[in-house]
Formats: sequence, structure tokens, C-alpha cells
Amino acid sequence: MKVLVTGNLGYIGPVLGRFLKEFFVSSTLTGLDSGLFSGCTTSLSRIGDTYYDCQLFKDVRDVGVGDLAGIDAVVHLAAVSNDPIGKNFEGATFEINLEASCAIARLCLKAGVGRFIFASSCSMYGVAGDHPKIEADKTSPLTAYAKSKIGVEERVRRELADGDIDVTFLRFATACGASDRLRLDLVLNDFVASAYKYNAISILSDGSPWRPLIDVSDMSKAIAWALIKPSSGTPLSINIGSNEWNFQVGQLAEIVCTRIPGTKVHINLDTPPDKRSYRVNFDLYKKLAPSFYPSKAIDETIDELVGSISQMHLPESGFRETCFIRLNHLRSLLESNLISSSLRWK
Repeated sequence: MKVLVTGNLGYIGPVLGRFLKEFFVSSTLTGLDSGLFSGCTTSLSRIGDTYYDCQLFKDVRDVGVGDLAGIDAVVHLAAVSNDPIGKNFEGATFEINLEASCAIARLCLKAGVGRFIFASSCSMYGVAGDHPKIEADKTSPLTAYAKSKIGVEERVRRELADGDIDVTFLRFATACGASDRLRLDLVLNDFVASAYKYNAISILSDGSPWRPLIDVSDMSKAIAWALIKPSSGTPLSINIGSNEWNFQVGQLAEIVCTRIPGTKVHINLDTPPDKRSYRVNFDLYKKLAPSFYPSKAIDETIDELVGSISQMHLPESGFRETCFIRLNHLRSLLESNLISSSLRWK
């Protein structure tokens, strides 16, 4: 099996590369990435990037049909990856996350690629209702990032519906967990770094919003399933995560505190309530892929994060101004005149 992974030089890609090579021993993996975050490595051991057989340094906006020649499946991870970046680089977010993603899906059909697997997001549900959201529920995206994800699903579903290609939209819960290129702008990763390094967790809301979480290792398992599952016939949208990992932000902080004793939690009651609050139902994934359904315990993820963070040099003044926050890294590249506001290398 020949698999092309876009955006492989990010947070998820190193974990995914290692997992796919172990799961599909005879596979050939090609990575495609512009390299904006390639230097943000945090591991002292063999990095997951080295499990890819070939690396293409290319912006996803410049991908052509020739880049997909001979490829059996495309795993499309590449995206401007969170809400703060989407707010600061909204134009680039829609160019990369929406327009380029739809273009690559069309190129897959043209090149005869058998599977297109898109890293979508549960954030498109937006606001919690009375019940955990299922795939058929109405979406309510609140940010450029979330709007781009549902936009891809709607357009690709329409444009590739009759094509000879298996399309899977994996609506991932919020990512967390250890990686060779660790991000600290994700809720659990932030809490663990704060607790381990500073013995304090600062919640920037009232702690009530709901978030579903998923470890990056379990995200990799879901992608492996999408690579081998029976064809759906029509594009499939599916929530990826576990019912047991729906947490309120305040509850999540308390779990971290029990794992890292001596940590104090500060809740900012003066800030407006966070509208991004949603619980998600993952029954369909559990039904279709029981052997791939997440099995990791939250304590295990926290312990692995502690192991990774212990190798990092975090300043005593705090890490939220460092390059471990992706927006800060992009701003640094922009201020150094290395990239443009469209997030292209100069």
C-alpha cells in the first residue's frame, strides 16, 4: 500500500508515521508538507518523521496530479490547525483548509487514488445541546477552523459523490498526548505542562465547557482503520473519539491535579463563558470499528505527556509565549520576514 500523508511534519504526523509503518509493515509512506513546523521537534529519541520513505516539501496549495501518481490512499492532515491561528490568519485558513483540501480531493479522483481520508473535526458542532452530538445532528461552527472543516465535507461530498473513490471524513475529538513535535496550545497538553512545570493550572474560562478528547495514538488507529475498512459507497462522516473521554474543562484540570499532586487550579470567573462547548457521541465508530476504538486511559496519556515535557526546556516565566504555541511560532516567522501573511515561505 502506497500512502501519501499531507501535513506530516506537524503534531500528529510523527506519531502516525511510526504507527502506520508498524501496522502496515510493507507499506510505502510519503509525506508532503511545506515545513512551517518542521523545526519544532521536542523529542530526544528517533523522531517519527524518519518512518516516512519519502518526504516532499511542498505547499498543499501547489499540489498537482503528478504528486499523486501511483498513490493508493491520501491521508489529508494538512491544515491551519487551531482557532487562534484561524482568527489571525483567516484568509490563509480558508485557502489551505478549505480550497486546497477540496482541490486535493478532486486531484485524487483524477489520479485514480482509491481512498481520500480527511482529518475533520468535532469542533464543527460548536455549542452543546441536551445530548451528545451524533453525525446526523446539525452543525454550528463558530470559528474559521471549524467552518473550513464542515465546508470541505459539504463540497467534497457533493463533488465526489459519484466518483470511484472511498471518502472518509474523520471528525476527530480534540487532540492530546505525546508527540515528537509536541504542541502546548491544546487543552490537556497545556494543563499537564502547567502542572508539571509550575504546579498551577490557569483555566481561561469558567471551567464549564465540554470537550471530547482523543490521544494522538488513537487518532492514528482511526486512520489505519479508514485505510482498510470496506468501501462506504458514499462519503462517510464519522465522529472519532470515545464516549468515556467527554470532559468539562474544569473536570479535566482536576484529573491532572490528582495525577500531579500539589497543583493548584485557578479559574478566571471574570471572562465571558466559552461558547465552544460540545459533547459528542462515538457509538457509530465503536460499532463499525470495535477493535480500533480508543482504549487508552486518561492517566496513561497524562503520564506520557509528563515524560515528554520533562525533556523540554520551558522558561520559568511560562510557556505561553514560546514557540510551543503554534501561533507564536508563525508570528516569529512572519516577523523574521521568512513567511508572508498567506503562510507561504518567501
